[in-house]
Amino acid sequence: MRCVFALFFLLVIVDVTAAPPSTPSLPLRDGLVIGATGRAGRAAFHTDAMEAEIVAGTWTAPAVNDSMLLPDGKSLTWERAAADKDGWFTNRALTGGYVYIPVTATTNGVLILHASGHNMVYVNGEPRGGDPYQYGYVHLPVQLHAGTNHFLFQVGRGRLRAALIPPSPAPAFNLQDPTLPDILAGKSDEIWAAVIVINPTTNTWKNGSLRATAPGGDQFAMTPLPMLLPLSTRKVGFRIPPVSTTQTNKIAISLQLRSSEKGELLDSGELTLSVRRPDETRKETFRSDIDGSIQYFAVVPPALPKLNAPPRALFLTVHGASVEALGQAEAYAAKSWGYIVAATNRRPYGFDWEDWGRRDALEVLELALAKFQTDPHQTYLTGHSMGGHGTWHLGVTYPDRFAAIGPSAGWISFWSYADARREKNPNDVQALLQRATHSGDTLLLSSNYLHHGIYILHGDADDNVPVEQARTMRAHLAPFHRDFLYHEQPGAGHWWGSPCVDWPPMFDFFARHKIPADDSIREINFSTANPGVSSKSHWISIEAQEHPLNKSTVVIRYDTGARRFSGTTENVARMALATGHVAAGDTVAVELDGQKMENLRLTQPGEKLWLRREKDRWEQSSAFSSTLKGPHRNGPFKEAFYHRMIFVYGSHGSAEENHWAFAKARYDAEQFWYRGNGSVEVVADSEFDPATDPDRSVILYGHADSNKAWNALLANSPVQLRRGLLRVGEREERGDALSCLFIRPRPGSDVALVAVIGGTGMPGMRLTDRVPYFTAGVAYPDCTVFGPETLREGSAAVLGAGFFGNDWSVGQGEFAWLR
Repeated sequence: MRCVFALFFLLVIVDVTAAPPSTPSLPLRDGLVIGATGRAGRAAFHTDAMEAEIVAGTWTAPAVNDSMLLPDGKSLTWERAAADKDGWFTNRALTGGYVYIPVTATTNGVLILHASGHNMVYVNGEPRGGDPYQYGYVHLPVQLHAGTNHFLFQVGRGRLRAALIPPSPAPAFNLQDPTLPDILAGKSDEIWAAVIVINPTTNTWKNGSLRATAPGGDQFAMTPLPMLLPLSTRKVGFRIPPVSTTQTNKIAISLQLRSSEKGELLDSGELTLSVRRPDETRKETFRSDIDGSIQYFAVVPPALPKLNAPPRALFLTVHGASVEALGQAEAYAAKSWGYIVAATNRRPYGFDWEDWGRRDALEVLELALAKFQTDPHQTYLTGHSMGGHGTWHLGVTYPDRFAAIGPSAGWISFWSYADARREKNPNDVQALLQRATHSGDTLLLSSNYLHHGIYILHGDADDNVPVEQARTMRAHLAPFHRDFLYHEQPGAGHWWGSPCVDWPPMFDFFARHKIPADDSIREINFSTANPGVSSKSHWISIEAQEHPLNKSTVVIRYDTGARRFSGTTENVARMALATGHVAAGDTVAVELDGQKMENLRLTQPGEKLWLRREKDRWEQSSAFSSTLKGPHRNGPFKEAFYHRMIFVYGSHGSAEENHWAFAKARYDAEQFWYRGNGSVEVVADSEFDPATDPDRSVILYGHADSNKAWNALLANSPVQLRRGLLRVGEREERGDALSCLFIRPRPGSDVALVAVIGGTGMPGMRLTDRVPYFTAGVAYPDCTVFGPETLREGSAAVLGAGFFGNDWSVGQGEFAWLR
């Protein structure tokens, strides 16, 4: 290749034969840089001339002064770059640009890439996970071949550091990113923790185990470990045995990694856990229902607990960007009348309290309510900065879960503050893409704030989240909301100490509010953009929409004396009325949208009244079938990543297709670990059993000709993806450069989904590599079809998109096509 001769002065020559772990790392210090070759931002589709070449298979290693034509018609040139004495490449071009570093190996072998500052890296064309927030704990085993190896880093924040480290000869710990509980003084129960295990071998590692031993060596717990892919890492959960503690504030837990429960010792290490008194702020761990990973939340117990006291309040607090949940909790003084509970958002940056961050908050809320037995009518929500946005978002999404909310320094939405974009004059396809994001549109759903009190807090000198965000919400709420207070702290910036979260007037405001009992509520005004995200408030639930992911609203009143529900609906196809608050009797009356339905029978006390709209007429129905769309399973695409998902890569295609599917599934697992503290099971199609764990969602990589699991899961799908052919209903598209993301109900399950990430050929498959579905605020409809033109034109070039109907058909759905 021309780069071997043009860039001989850059080449790092490494010996990848076996070396002891103590061998020093090899910094990557010389390379080439180029500025941003497109435009990204918080959007479903970005432009990138570099990626376009990679997708097309035409990319070649660059030389100094080589130029690249950008999507906007301008061009950029590759320039030499060298790292500083600390190993950092620092260059303005690296705010969205690339660093290329060639590495010459003397033999085939494996090294550990330890890099920081990059969004991702191509290693000999394979996508691997990045470390954009520069945490420093991303260590990935990479395969090098004899000769020149190509490292192409995409960098977002202006600097990059990278080194290659000799690996251990067998699976080993990386103890830099643990998830740990605190130990309660006295004797604890068995609890969960998690650490990273690296598999630096080219074989799948199975049947491993982890032994955790308490101080003294008498108590230990053995945990079987999940399978690890070749050249991969995975954060694995393990049990910590009961621990008897003394007056110490720290204890050490010894870890052993073994080839089996009683097999060869592969690695050992030690983790230090804090010991807390029952009245101290602490961390507690739990196993998440999202992916089976180990997560934590922080708790500030009530001050001066009283024996036989009534149930206390629960204050759910959501942290800002870069803040740990424990740090958030420690900003509060203990309250005499309730528990303060801080969820994690899965990471300090995580998902901005949307998507998986939103689900993390709900998981923690449910766990805390059950564990601490708090009064369900005294649940409150607050947060700062990104957590202020989380307060706006969670409060508007789940309006009956909180008696009052208190956003501090909160931004409204991605469109008001972050770098999300909406097309001013969208084509029909772009309009559907934008509709998929409606669940995050705070202002769209703002009538839900009528359910609770609101205390808005902001510093008037905030240079991070402008005070205009709070003033906009004040002006927006004023015409219809009569239960909110607003306070601007004079001269205060973004963070002005603990009072900007632990604000006494806000907690006084909370104390004056309770969630009303269902039987005391006579009128409800409830909206949702997606019943699969939020479907109910008190005794009303929206079960299905006429137009998917447009706003749906029910405004309804119950007249106790007349036993009559009356109200109006917007974009509602099915709904249900809970009748637990209805006095005993045989029938009720319902008036919806001007249509009267008298003498609707209730066969037993407290049963739900099911209603559906058929040809603009409402009628009573039996309970709705779980085979239909509904709160239990509704889409769009990203919902498939919520039910203990398992990634299944195709291994029955061509060698190139199989290689891509494996690398892409591993890359997605790396991204979910980094962004969401996740732990995803990744298996080959030949190892996947469709009859096992039917309520787990499945993510398939490849197409019907390459992934053996396709027929068992998608044989009856109206979307079919094959080599050279894509069929959506009656429509067919041919070629090898088409990509498709879509979901279908998993056969045999009422909740699980099957998602497909694939293409009609290698260009189409490679085009999915950097689709940002793990980015909060980015959304995709049930089905999206696109080609490489998007890398030059963005979403304007998306070929087609749509939502399946409530029966999961194409014919009853809404689809749009570019041509």
